[in-house]
Amino acid sequence: MKLCVYAPRNNDGLPPPSESISGAALLPAAVFPAMTPSSRWSKLSASFSRSSTNTCSICLATMKCGDGHAIFTAECSHSFHFHCIASNVKHGNQICPICRAKWNEIPLQSPSFKLQSDRGRITPIDWAHNNPSMTVIRRLPPPRRPNSNVIPLFHTPEPAVFNDDESLDCDSSNMKSSDTCDFRRKIKITSFPEFKSVSRLMPYDDFTVLIHIKAPVSVSGQTENENQVNSPQISQTPRAAIDLVTVLDTSGSMAGTKLALLKRAMGFVIQNLGPNDRLSVIAFSSTARRLFPLRRMSDTGKHQALQAINSLVANGGTNIAEGLRKGAKIMEDRREKNPVASIILLSDGQDTYTVHSSIRNQQNPNYHLLLPLSIHKNGISGCRIPVHTFGFGTDHDASSMHSIAEISGGTFSFIETESVIQDAFAQCIGGLLSVVVKDLQVCIDCLHPTLSLTSLRSGSYPNRVIADRRTGFIDVGDLYADEERDFLVSVNLPSDSSSNETSLLEVKCVYNDLLTKEMQTTVSEEVRVKRDEIAGKEAISIEVDRQRNRLLAADAMAEARATAERGDLGGAVSVLESCRRALSETVSAKSGDQLCVALDAELKEVQERMVSRQVYEVSGRAYVLSGMSSHSWQRATARGDSTDSSSLLRSYQTPSMTQMLSRSQTTLVASPALHRLPKPR
Repeated sequence: MKLCVYAPRNNDGLPPPSESISGAALLPAAVFPAMTPSSRWSKLSASFSRSSTNTCSICLATMKCGDGHAIFTAECSHSFHFHCIASNVKHGNQICPICRAKWNEIPLQSPSFKLQSDRGRITPIDWAHNNPSMTVIRRLPPPRRPNSNVIPLFHTPEPAVFNDDESLDCDSSNMKSSDTCDFRRKIKITSFPEFKSVSRLMPYDDFTVLIHIKAPVSVSGQTENENQVNSPQISQTPRAAIDLVTVLDTSGSMAGTKLALLKRAMGFVIQNLGPNDRLSVIAFSSTARRLFPLRRMSDTGKHQALQAINSLVANGGTNIAEGLRKGAKIMEDRREKNPVASIILLSDGQDTYTVHSSIRNQQNPNYHLLLPLSIHKNGISGCRIPVHTFGFGTDHDASSMHSIAEISGGTFSFIETESVIQDAFAQCIGGLLSVVVKDLQVCIDCLHPTLSLTSLRSGSYPNRVIADRRTGFIDVGDLYADEERDFLVSVNLPSDSSSNETSLLEVKCVYNDLLTKEMQTTVSEEVRVKRDEIAGKEAISIEVDRQRNRLLAADAMAEARATAERGDLGGAVSVLESCRRALSETVSAKSGDQLCVALDAELKEVQERMVSRQVYEVSGRAYVLSGMSSHSWQRATARGDSTDSSSLLRSYQTPSMTQMLSRSQTTLVASPALHRLPKPR
């Protein structure tokens, strides 16, 4: 039957008579259970197997005689750990993950599994419950039933409503935070006027004030030490739990190394989620399916999640819209909610189905069609679930991935080199697992009676100014621990001959502290500017100047991208070169400011990726869109072939991101294979 099994030797070192080579062909319906590592094994004749590999293609771990794991070799000659391939089949995959051959013999890991008589038959085996029961099912041709709706074997029908999320552990999720309610738990607000003093007699139509906001430090950051950085488990200090849905592309283009690296990256994510965090996984290709509902990442949950990830195989087209629809439905239908929620989307291709066809037929693509309305950042349901998108490789649709992130309030990362996918995920979850502030709103009030707001520059964060232009609001949302935000506020500063000082603004932050679970309000000191008799020659504030440069560079990248999309690459390069020259003349650049150095390096990199249409299509577009996403949200994204190769890419990294990234890189060096999680107790 072209099956290879391992049979235990008897005391004489020879196979038992009932398991001799001559009788091997009689054993297609059963494979022996895994023995203890001390057991001695014997391999049947090589004529029964043409497999030459000693690595399981599902979990990437080695397959060696006597390691305590049964090995299944299919009729196509490819071998796998039995528990890996049984899990693979359990999730609906009945073809070889390597060569795509259709199997007649299907492995199944469950002694109590019953099949319908017209589906196939199972060889009854009654092994002890504490040993994995391993059976091979011979798949028989299904009877012909015209106009019948046949459910695929081993596929569990999805419920109409995804309200089967695992209940939260209320006792363990109640964080003791009474000892953390000190100054370290407060948002810090700092203001920098453009100039410290101006003339009394001179009005200013566009006087700029920088509002700098820093989130509270993480509790773990107060006690972190070097030993914890390399720990395989996430820090056990109090933090807000997360509901995370990963929407993963398993189309045919993901076959091979890409899928193996994705599985390894997901293994890292699973390993670093805590027991109060919940995870669900959507796999999409031509259609989308939920591998399992929102499940707490206890030891049992981690083990089951990794089994589901290991079962993934690549085939079919790319239906991003369907994957996102199911991901959003999980968030909408859940019975209980963790304080933090997010969706991670990874794809290496372009949506090839109806939604994308309708997008392509429009002169101005409407990527809103790819994202369910329920999770738009300004959606009617108010879900506000950010989708952090990852464009994998050089063939993905960077424009749609960037738009999905922007519309939902997430970030877009460009993974150019396959090997850094785990680092990119690590940086993202390092932030998501450290959220300390939720629903942050910044309120700016004018103090001087004749003062009014002329503009609020907040990047992608929504802002509004009320009718009298005396008060403005910026909706920031969630902040990671130690995360910083900078906003430039412009006012029309009137002349004031009656005073030596003019009061400008008062800034107030209202937010939900996720550790205390209470609404907090932080009010800044008044922002004032001195008024002198005669205008002096005081230099502009370095802090204000460097943030102007950041916005100038971000605007230049957006303009260059728009120019390149019109086919004028020369004009795009010219825009970037003009911006570089302007930056070099600023006060902060001349003082050697590191942000300005990083901005110049970034603009130069974008120029080099616009040297030709081919280079731009392959990597330039994705690189510049990822940079625009990073600057507009002031949040770290993965770009190009690394996440930490220069100060440019580390500009917005928080300590939690850096710690998780270091853990990922240490793990990759220590163990290139998939993480092996402990089996549930």
